[in-house]
Amino acid sequence: QVQLVESGGGLVQPGGSLRLSCAASGFTFSSVGMSWVRQTPGKGLEWVSAINSGGSTFYADSVKGRFTISRDNAKNTLYLQMNSLKPEDTAVYYCRGSLAYDYWGQGTQVTVSS
Repeated sequence: QVQLVESGGGLVQPGGSLRLSCAASGFTFSSVGMSWVRQTPGKGLEWVSAINSGGSTFYADSVKGRFTISRDNAKNTLYLQMNSLKPEDTAVYYCRGSLAYDYWGQGTQVTVSS
């Protein structure tokens, strides 16, 4: 069955960096568009970034220039490199696989605070 497992979240100070990973299984990872979505209690769900099967990348304006999405098809893993983190980046981050249906991981908490 399809599984997406995020890791790499944690507590970081403003201006710091984190790299999130999403390990995928149960489908042909290289053929599927993947994305990162985050959720905060106040703002709800917010799309962050996406990468298609061809490697083209897309970013929300709020993270452009600070976050980098990438994928390693040999490892069936999606990444999100987050630099220059701000308190407003605090959220639960989910990876999403766009198959016939959208599949979601369980999420990983990112907290940006001094």
